[in-house]
Amino acid sequence: MGRRILNNALSTIVNAEKRGFDTAQLKPISNVMAAFLNIMKYRGYIKDFQVHDPHRVGKITVELQGRIKDCRALMYRQDIKAQDIEKYRFNKLPTHQWGYVVITTPNGVLDHEEAIRQNVGGQVLGYFY
Repeated sequence: MGRRILNNALSTIVNAEKRGFDTAQLKPISNVMAAFLNIMKYRGYIKDFQVHDPHRVGKITVELQGRIKDCRALMYRQDIKAQDIEKYRFNKLPTHQWGYVVITTPNGVLDHEEAIRQNVGGQVLGYFY
């Protein structure tokens, strides 16, 4: 259920980017979605996001920057070891120069660079470029 919510939110962001909108409204929300968006903000793919009324159904307003080409969540669970992260990134992303794979680890939700730096594996949530 949680991955479907994340997948719908990421496809909403990609569609809003393609249509040239400045913002996108995401609902329903989850904590994993907020962590995924936090990584996108840290890496400079979105400007900012605000969470409105998180204790109920809630919604997230994302300020877009026009930099996202594709952004997907994996609907199936795929475990990945720390030494296999780089190989997985080369297979999923279209180029070696940009894009990030997001992984949920025991240390929290991390992108592939931070997971390699901390030498932890986990489950792949999705990717963006």
